[in-house]
Amino acid sequence: MSKVTTTMPEKLLTFLGQGAPVLLATHGEDGWPSIVMTWAAAKDERTVRFGVDVGSATQANLQREGRATLQVIGPDNILFLIKGTAKEVKDQIEAAPFPIAMAELTVTEVKDQSWPGVVVAPLTYQWEGEQREAMAAMEQAVLAELREWEP
Repeated sequence: MSKVTTTMPEKLLTFLGQGAPVLLATHGEDGWPSIVMTWAAAKDERTVRFGVDVGSATQANLQREGRATLQVIGPDNILFLIKGTAKEVKDQIEAAPFPIAMAELTVTEVKDQSWPGVVVAPLTYQWEGEQREAMAAMEQAVLAELREWEP
């Protein structure tokens, strides 16, 4: 049975404290879920920062609804669903070479979705081609900004 809490357990907090790719779900204006892949980093046990493409339906959904869900899939069977209220806190993540805003989720519910005896593969971006090293460095810079930015 899945365990539900109102704060991130240590295992999840440690993993997201470094920052990682996650799936971000919002409620679309058409009534359907909208799911995108983005980066996220935990600020503390009740706060997660994440990227939102500027001008996207996701950004409009967050502005309209103020709620989001993050699906976290990491190594060592880290499989969590994090729900909460969300708001944009920075217009542009400076480390990104494309328009991506920073949003902050205040955690209301964390659900451990792991199953004993099952291992999930971590969610990752696989950068390819000549820009692989530059894109991996950019990703690390974005994660650092999500972790360390102070208003």
